[in-house]
Amino acid sequence: MIRVVVDSIRVSLLTQSRVVVLRETEGNRYLPIWIGQFEADAIAMAIQGQEPQRPMTHDLLKAAIGELDGVVRHIYVNDIRDNTFFARIVIGQAGRTVELDARPSDAIALAERVQAPIFVADHVLDQAGVLFDEEEQADESAPPTASRSEETKSESTSEPEPELNEDSLSIFRNFINTLDLGDRDRPSDKS
Repeated sequence: MIRVVVDSIRVSLLTQSRVVVLRETEGNRYLPIWIGQFEADAIAMAIQGQEPQRPMTHDLLKAAIGELDGVVRHIYVNDIRDNTFFARIVIGQAGRTVELDARPSDAIALAERVQAPIFVADHVLDQAGVLFDEEEQADESAPPTASRSEETKSESTSEPEPELNEDSLSIFRNFINTLDLGDRDRPSDKS
């Protein structure tokens, strides 16, 4: 397993599609995972340290695990099949380990709330990871909705998953370069 952090959540102004971008901690590969708007908002809220007035689904899951004397040890994106990513939430509870199947977006939203490490299986990063060199990173024309360095937090997002081959990765690089801040400061209607 390879340790990653949430690098950014990006949104396309044209399509409103969202993608969470995970960054390898000991390398320069990125893993884009297309996610839904609500999941993107949930991850962004956790990254930015925002507390909702009422518990959201991921807050409820965090509270339930805690009340049952469990601890989220880590989450990991363990597989990719037919352009769909799969994840596991690994929980320690009463001397045993429990693994729950989850969508990566939900697992990441929970991990950000409990400050649990995020990992990606080697074969997933090998198959779907994108390598950006310094020149490509410097040429990014649009800032993310949210991003994070080792110490800094922010937000960004995307949705359906593209085919993962060299042509689609090139398309993805072009897509990433057209993203913009979008709705970062727009009030939300969550209750």
